[in-house]
Amino acid sequence: MLASDFATLPDLIAAHARERGDKTALVVGHAALNFVQLDRGMDRVAAALQRDGVPPGAAVAILAPSSIDYALVFLGALRAGCVAAPLAPSATPEQLTAMIADCGAPILFHDAAHAGLDVAARKVAMERLDDWLAPEDARPEAVTRTSDDAFNIIYSSGTTGTPKGIVQPHAMRWTHISRAPAGFGDAVTMVATPLYSNTTLVSFLPTLAWGGTAVLMPKFDAAEFVRLAERHRATHAMLVPVQYQRIMALPDFDAHDLSSFRFKTCTSAPFSAALKADVVARWPGLLVEYYGMTEGGGTCALVCNAHPTKLHTVGQPLPGNDIRLIDEEGNEVARGEMGEVVGRSPAMMTGYHGRKDATGAATWHDAEGNHFIRHGDVGRFDEDGFLILMDRKKDLIISGGFNIYPSDLEAVLAEHPQVNDCSVVGVPSEEWGETPVGFYVGTGEPGDILAWFNARVGKTQRLSTLEKVDELPRNTIGKVLKRELRDRYLVR
Repeated sequence: MLASDFATLPDLIAAHARERGDKTALVVGHAALNFVQLDRGMDRVAAALQRDGVPPGAAVAILAPSSIDYALVFLGALRAGCVAAPLAPSATPEQLTAMIADCGAPILFHDAAHAGLDVAARKVAMERLDDWLAPEDARPEAVTRTSDDAFNIIYSSGTTGTPKGIVQPHAMRWTHISRAPAGFGDAVTMVATPLYSNTTLVSFLPTLAWGGTAVLMPKFDAAEFVRLAERHRATHAMLVPVQYQRIMALPDFDAHDLSSFRFKTCTSAPFSAALKADVVARWPGLLVEYYGMTEGGGTCALVCNAHPTKLHTVGQPLPGNDIRLIDEEGNEVARGEMGEVVGRSPAMMTGYHGRKDATGAATWHDAEGNHFIRHGDVGRFDEDGFLILMDRKKDLIISGGFNIYPSDLEAVLAEHPQVNDCSVVGVPSEEWGETPVGFYVGTGEPGDILAWFNARVGKTQRLSTLEKVDELPRNTIGKVLKRELRDRYLVR
């Protein structure tokens, strides 16, 4: 059904409405829409946007938890030729105001929690969406979009200042749809991360594009996830590592029938080899880890079931993806040496919205002038071409002139039987420039665990302090907010 060159997602959904209209497209709790209902709902959103004078190419901001109405607004905006701009409800009011101004959205769809947000955009409450929608028989004017036109703007998960708006064109989303594995046409995909996250969209959008069913969870809960997956006979899921960790730790996990699963994926944060092995051993279906960026660049994939000795890596570059490593001067390093990851592929952002300097800073060109995106990670390729990641370049700790990789220290700390979760950050030091500080969730006394840890690492890697915390701060897709840990330490 998919053409080999380019098709828009709204057109693909319209085709499914004609060809398999009674097939369930979306499920949230006890509510569901088939493809005819989804297609008609998109028409009503698109017609209402056109009625209100929102032109093609304009951003449509969405600020709410995942729901059927959220999906309708997102997809209906695309049908109107607009650019979806999903925003994180966890952002501060100042950040949200700045992001809405940055993308120039003339309209904002919001939940009750953000009704008081002071913005110039027209505001539509999601709980009153029915009052705003065009009539049920409304048909929007047809809009033509090209592969170079913006599909959505995803804002980076910065913890201070205004996050950067990553402009992803239709061509980038088409690449995600085209590379989806065979079998998505009858997929039942569990969607357990927020719809404003690229992690979610690379699974959610291909599911609908191929005619599958997406089961949305407005809020993740491990026990509820396995119950829903069992009930709906789920076949696919994209989860982040902390979600896998919580699911696998369920006391009754092995009692659930998850034999319908064919394809599980993971991305967005470090995924430990031990956790990968546990998922492969106890959860049916393939497990594939993807490494890449919302900005695009290069993507690696690790089929964990097929490479049990490579679980410490993030896999090999996908076909058509060119990933290289460079040094501080921008020169490519030799095979086996560490360097900053840069990549290029058919899935590349247009740039950061309105930020030419930031776009330029994220760009690297090879000797032939090819455009690569700097991933900001440090890694090396092993002898078989599998990429081993160390850390984010910005998280590298330089103490006394020595490079210290927090991931190395976290791997040792996690081996302690009383440590359930941990993170290491660098803080300023008058003596060393920077020094590593650790945080852990678990039992046991910090002093005892610190002594155990420092006896197992090199002198330059020793932690200066170890603190016990109730939980590590994470964003909604499971990344540890290291800046928040660092700030918490410094303001004590």
